[in-house]
Amino acid sequence: MNVFEVADILVNHVKNVYSEDIAIIAYYGSYAQGTATKRSDLDFFFIPATTKGYQASIQFIINDISFDFWPISWERAERMASFQETQTTIIADCKLLYVRSDEDSERFMKLRDTISSMQNAEQAQTMIEKAESELRNVYEHLYKLSHASEFESITFYRTEAYGVLTKVFQSLALLNGTYYTRGFGKNREQILQLPLKPDGLESLMKTIMHTDVNTDMLQACEKLVADTFELVLAQKEKYFSSPAYADRMKGYYEEIKGVLDKIITACEMNDYDTAFFSTIHAQDEIARFLFFAETGHWPSSLMFNSTYQDIYKRLGFPELVALLYPHDLSQLQLAVVRLSSLLETHLQTKGVEINRFANIEQFEAFLKEISAQA
Repeated sequence: MNVFEVADILVNHVKNVYSEDIAIIAYYGSYAQGTATKRSDLDFFFIPATTKGYQASIQFIINDISFDFWPISWERAERMASFQETQTTIIADCKLLYVRSDEDSERFMKLRDTISSMQNAEQAQTMIEKAESELRNVYEHLYKLSHASEFESITFYRTEAYGVLTKVFQSLALLNGTYYTRGFGKNREQILQLPLKPDGLESLMKTIMHTDVNTDMLQACEKLVADTFELVLAQKEKYFSSPAYADRMKGYYEEIKGVLDKIITACEMNDYDTAFFSTIHAQDEIARFLFFAETGHWPSSLMFNSTYQDIYKRLGFPELVALLYPHDLSQLQLAVVRLSSLLETHLQTKGVEINRFANIEQFEAFLKEISAQA
């Protein structure tokens, strides 16, 4: 069977029934890349132009070969092109079979321009952040693996390990500013040729994919994730910028003071619940903002808080969280008062202007001055 005869039939069907409702028809995969076998199907997709266009979707089997004529919205195609979704290759490497208009063709080609621009050196930092975001999705699988019974089935372990592998691989592709042109299982060579990858990647892959010992699989998954995370952080640090407090911390003290005052009130009223939540939130947030002011990056959500709290501690700011004593909040109260003063002074020495007014008249005069300058 010539699969392209099937393509011709579908395109003619669209022209007859959906001529104004489908913008693009294309194929991708093995036939587009010249790697098809006798059992390969023709991987179609189409981009609907109207709601009616979605009705053209159909799945069928001819001569024991399966076909899937499925829709991708313009919005999803844009997410693929900007590396917000996987399968960027579908947009980048497909072959067009039908285009409704010049405008549709131009819009589609802009998607490919987006893919090219995302791979430029100027977008390296953005791609690293996407790699970090993708890596976060690994931890649901690690959690299940680490909490599973040692007697859990090999099917369970391999299924969760598959989730770890595919997400780590996708994170590595993003870290390298690229995408996979072939599906998992056929892209080993491309994965192993990535310039940025954990040491021992091939060995870890082999253990995860070949072992039938649950503990070995878990340990290999944990090692792969940890090494990939360290690699992402190392690349991210290359884009740390110089400290810039005046811009990055403008208005911050005025905001966080409200939280610190809430803690003081909670201490005075012996309200431990409020003190507990507000104290932990305040110290962690101050530490995060200080890290941002120093580096130009927010600390990674995968980073241990002890890492980004180093700046907070180096400045000699009090450890509020350690002073959460349920039956005595007096030490915490004194520490919060001290922190408020130290933080304000530190920000001012770094060039941060604090909008502090002794009375309403001063505030009103400040607003008039701003109005006069506008």
